[in-house]
Amino acid sequence: MSQLRIFCYMPSPRVWKAMIAARLCGVELEIRSVPPPKLKDWLWDFDARPLTGQEKKSNLNACAGHTGFKGNILYKTDEFLRAHPFGTVPAAFSPDGTVGIFESNSIMRAVARFDKTGSGIYGDDPYTASRIDSYLDASLVFARDSQIYMLSLADNGVTRAIYDSTRKAFDVYMSAIDRAMRSGGSFLVGGQLTLADICFACEFALFLREGKRKEALFDIGLEVITATSSERFPRAFGHFQKLCQHEAFSPELHASLSP
Repeated sequence: MSQLRIFCYMPSPRVWKAMIAARLCGVELEIRSVPPPKLKDWLWDFDARPLTGQEKKSNLNACAGHTGFKGNILYKTDEFLRAHPFGTVPAAFSPDGTVGIFESNSIMRAVARFDKTGSGIYGDDPYTASRIDSYLDASLVFARDSQIYMLSLADNGVTRAIYDSTRKAFDVYMSAIDRAMRSGGSFLVGGQLTLADICFACEFALFLREGKRKEALFDIGLEVITATSSERFPRAFGHFQKLCQHEAFSPELHASLSP
């Protein structure tokens, strides 16, 4: 029996965090997912499923979408919103559906708390665990700017102001990761793989997708922010490359290394 059920769209690097952690911890996940455009045709619930035509016509549980789903009507049950008061995906649930866990880093932490292998990916003492949390919290700051930027690229609404703000956030984030790797250690926290490495790899993999929208940048005279990452942040980029080759990461992240 799975320890967590996750409802989400796929592919999603932020859901990959939980999937990678689950491989390392020997934790079973149940993932119900569809491509992003099809989420409007699903009932958002613990027992998520495609909507029937009659359910759509009844307009029951219909609400306006936001943050990536603007302009769409989404269908979320009262039970879903009780478990997930922010109404977002990815949405994780306890096996009985009564407890909702939201935000990708928290879902990843939940996986680590069910660790069956003694992997230590969430640290072996309170200090190490708290240092890992520091990386996860700092990543959230970058992720906010990243989300605004990536959505604006998808909607062909990117502006110079959004671009400049995101580039600054990216530089701050990557400079810190690069600095952390200067000590010569193999991983961000201590001498072993942790949630901090998983979070970094998935957030960077997500941001690399800006390259698929480079025409939108070229049209306003801008370049892809990550174009020179390997030269500007060699240690951070090298760490990402190494993680992509790891057996727990490669099923999803190996493709991120392709041009």
